[in-house]
Amino acid sequence: MGDSERLTAGSEERRRPVHGEEAKAFQKSAVDLLIRFHIVDKIAKIYDPKNDAFQEQGRLFFAALDAMLKKEPEAAFRIRHGSLLLNGVRLKFGVGTYPLFKSVLEEFRAREIEALAFLPGLTMEELFLFMSVFAKREKRTERSFDGLVSDLDAAGVIHVLLEKTSSEEIAQALHKNTARMFFLSIIHLKESFARDQKGEGIKINTTRRLMQSIYNHIVENEAFIHGLTNIKNHDEYTLNHSVNVCLLATALGRRLGLSRSELVDLGMAAFFHDLGKTDTPLEILNKPARLSDDEREIMEQHPFKGAEKLACHMEFRRLPLRAIHVALEHHIREDSAGYPRYFKKEDINLFSKIVKVVDFFDAVTTKRVYRARVFTRTEALNMMLEASGTEFNAVILKAFVNMMGVYPVGSLVVLTSGEVALVCDINPDPKLVLRPSVKLITDKDGNKIDGEAVDLAEKDPVSGRYRRSVASAIDPDKYGIEVSDYFLAQAQ
Repeated sequence: MGDSERLTAGSEERRRPVHGEEAKAFQKSAVDLLIRFHIVDKIAKIYDPKNDAFQEQGRLFFAALDAMLKKEPEAAFRIRHGSLLLNGVRLKFGVGTYPLFKSVLEEFRAREIEALAFLPGLTMEELFLFMSVFAKREKRTERSFDGLVSDLDAAGVIHVLLEKTSSEEIAQALHKNTARMFFLSIIHLKESFARDQKGEGIKINTTRRLMQSIYNHIVENEAFIHGLTNIKNHDEYTLNHSVNVCLLATALGRRLGLSRSELVDLGMAAFFHDLGKTDTPLEILNKPARLSDDEREIMEQHPFKGAEKLACHMEFRRLPLRAIHVALEHHIREDSAGYPRYFKKEDINLFSKIVKVVDFFDAVTTKRVYRARVFTRTEALNMMLEASGTEFNAVILKAFVNMMGVYPVGSLVVLTSGEVALVCDINPDPKLVLRPSVKLITDKDGNKIDGEAVDLAEKDPVSGRYRRSVASAIDPDKYGIEVSDYFLAQAQ
């Protein structure tokens, strides 16, 4: 019954069609189910279970639940990033149903409930018992969740599971594990590059297990993953850059609907996309001035070198074939310019197009000795949008921009309140793209503070107006702020 029981809908979002009649039908069934739950909950707060209104609405709720449980392994509502999901699918609400959604969301939060799941085997009598106990509990007590679970256990309710809202300690542990995975990735890649230069075998099985771990962390902690890609190690640029590209490419592939196995293959391809640079002289890689024609020619050999290494090394036979495509093609533009120059547009692999987008983004947002300036994340996205269809595939770029948000995680913003804040999560609601979650780092007078995390979608209950809004994005370098320090601090 309690949070020790992990709900299957919480570990991974189910892959469903996002368009078409099947998706529409599921949305309708899911919203109808929530409406039925809300109605019975309200009635149960007033009337006894034997009341005619409770009985009538309770039967309708059970019928809706029973119909869904005949098709699904469970019917699990879950709060995630301010949205409500059913079996991993975010529910969409219109003007008429939005107050209902807000009411359920507030009740779940007051009860410290992150997820509520109805399981097969649930009878009408057990459902009525659950709703009666659930509705009669006092909302705001020190042990709201624990008290509710205790009462439900005493009543013998076994086909309804509750999961407690993650505590700060649990979130911190998750951040710590994610940061550990990030640095282990850099260490493994460094070891792989070193073994390649010595002509030794690379531990591909270890790489594949690492990609599985990266996938799991993206499912559970995507915003923090985006935050970690703000870490830039200038002394080991290729390693740090390759890991960032791997993380962002895997997250983007997930947004594009790739399967788990495809995402692992994509992650491996992105991980080794710059392997050919191990043969490029450091004096060329780190030259602080414009490359000569001869140096440019040497630099542009790294895609060939990388593809050759991946194709010839015995241990790389366990690597997906598309990794060779990515190593060779990740500098080819959508209009077939770039390098190598002889490819036809229609021949470029999907994985290469994905890596092309995230490779460019991470590169231009990283300080390099040969680059006059570094772009902020917002500036980089705007610049990339101007090259949509020529430099980048338009569909993939649009998905990437939607994933990163108008103000990507790690952006520094000035609020209308005068405070300065760091974006720590984007709002999943497309209508609220300008309202991310942020951490306050200065007060309105400009004094540095270790401020709270606030949701910019929060409104004043009296005026109905947003409490804070973004006035503008600013360059953290100009204010002497190291964005990566914030995300590393979350893992301490």
